[in-house]
Amino acid sequence: MTKQKGFSLIELLIVVAIILIIAAIAIPNLLRSKMAANESSAVGSLRTINTAEVTYSNNNPTLGYGALAKLGGVCPSGTAATAAAACLIDNVLATGTKSGYTFTATPTAPGAGTVSVAYKSTAIPVSANQSGTRSFCSDESGVIYASVNAGACVQGTNPL
Repeated sequence: MTKQKGFSLIELLIVVAIILIIAAIAIPNLLRSKMAANESSAVGSLRTINTAEVTYSNNNPTLGYGALAKLGGVCPSGTAATAAAACLIDNVLATGTKSGYTFTATPTAPGAGTVSVAYKSTAIPVSANQSGTRSFCSDESGVIYASVNAGACVQGTNPL
């Protein structure tokens, strides 16, 4: 009788089945942790936007608060920041999309010759149930609000 070398087909199928069962358990947990990380990043980015808005308003008292694109910009060393490129936030955030969320920062009452005395910033998931399940928003008060609806966020409800 010869001794068989290697694994039988049944043994290989059992190993593959065990690997598939482990993967089926692990993948949903990985996706949930990724969404939680994206949501944490969105809240941190809104805090950064709030700080940048206050700094922008203090540096430009005749303009008040600024739009998201004005808060970013590239300021090489030795170059001063301007009202159009304040260099207060990183350029990735200034483009409006970061870590699976779309960001906006809109000053209210921006008119010719008027000072923007308020703003609203939002963070909405790019793909609901994949990049995040909650939306976030804030205003000049600095309070960040959350919404379980991934589409809209209303100030005054569900503060973090």
